[in-house]
Amino acid sequence: MQVLFQGFERILQLFEHHPMLTIGALLIFGYFLSRLVTKLKLPEITGFILAGLLLGHSAIGIVSHHMGESLAIVTETTLGLIALTIGGEFSRSKLKRLGKEVIIITMIQLLVTFCAVSLGLWIFKMELPFSLLLGAIASATAPAATVAIVQSLRARGLFIDYLYGIVALDDAGCVILFGLIFSFTSGFLRGGGAETSETFGIFLHAVKEVVLSIVIGILGGFFMHVLTTRITRKNEILIIAIGILFITTAISVVFHLSPMLSNMAAGATLINLSSRNFRIFGIIEPMTPPIYALFFVIAGTELNPQVFLNPKVLLFGSVYILFRAVGKYGGVYMGCSLARVSPPVRKYLGFCMLPQAGVAIGLVLLIETSPVVLLLDPAHKAVIGDMVNIVLLSVFINELFGPPISKYAIIKGNEMEE
Repeated sequence: MQVLFQGFERILQLFEHHPMLTIGALLIFGYFLSRLVTKLKLPEITGFILAGLLLGHSAIGIVSHHMGESLAIVTETTLGLIALTIGGEFSRSKLKRLGKEVIIITMIQLLVTFCAVSLGLWIFKMELPFSLLLGAIASATAPAATVAIVQSLRARGLFIDYLYGIVALDDAGCVILFGLIFSFTSGFLRGGGAETSETFGIFLHAVKEVVLSIVIGILGGFFMHVLTTRITRKNEILIIAIGILFITTAISVVFHLSPMLSNMAAGATLINLSSRNFRIFGIIEPMTPPIYALFFVIAGTELNPQVFLNPKVLLFGSVYILFRAVGKYGGVYMGCSLARVSPPVRKYLGFCMLPQAGVAIGLVLLIETSPVVLLLDPAHKAVIGDMVNIVLLSVFINELFGPPISKYAIIKGNEMEE
């Protein structure tokens, strides 16, 4: 038995020292598990996430925490491609047709989700400042799973236009809402008395992040358009497009901005400068399947089932997940009703808002590392630690069960719309 353990440790060391071997194993294992889950009528994304969970540090351990950090470039590249794809849906014609309705639906679902989660956690005896912060974080929706499912189904139509529009605006709205709530609650976290200039500065920082991210994206889209306008060879267009995508993403990461917002802005700029730029998205699309697959497998490696072992986290996490689901669906339904959107969109669109991942984790970690939190007493610091695990629990559940629900909603919504 000891010999077997030693052999297993040597295999793990081999994966640790050869990232390419790890990437290959993740892709192959993810592929076979995705084939298995599709036979159960589940989206292949679920298989990729499960593969990552099994190979990650919480199970077999092929991908350690250190290895996960070295694979961050895959995550950043994938999110950039997804954001560029979403931005490419914001042509002038679609904005004229959907703009007002999409803004109404997005704003209402953000506010309803925030109120529902904050109220639910407060009813279950979580202190109000922490309830409000988690409510703001709950408004975030992960677009990666949605885009991957839409592309795998090759779905098109009015339902998809509304879906892309909302997930694109959701991140920007969530960041601004979080900035407002964090500035409001910082005084309470300190025990009262935060200066107005200090709290306003936190909100201003959130707005600045959104604006600068969009500016960088506009410049990236402009240069991508200029450099590819007179080129006809697909391989040259692909090289330029991916190069600028990498640069735009890297600048956003280095300056602590939002790569998602930057690349969404780049895609929107690109498609509105010339309808001919649609070919760029078509050229990029064939290279996305292995990148998307690897992204979801890596996301699975970050999930940790141990968060289920803490009774307090399990209680508040369940409340967070349940009230977030109600808020997302109810908010979208209310928004669609006010915007007078067709019944199929109103009925099924809310189910596509359940997945949650990167933005939510980023915001709760921002709270954990904030100078305001560093000054808290040990009891309140422990609550912040619980908040991190609550969000991780939500990501765990929503990344596993959100994609199948989204796939069902996309299929039904598109069928009824047609």
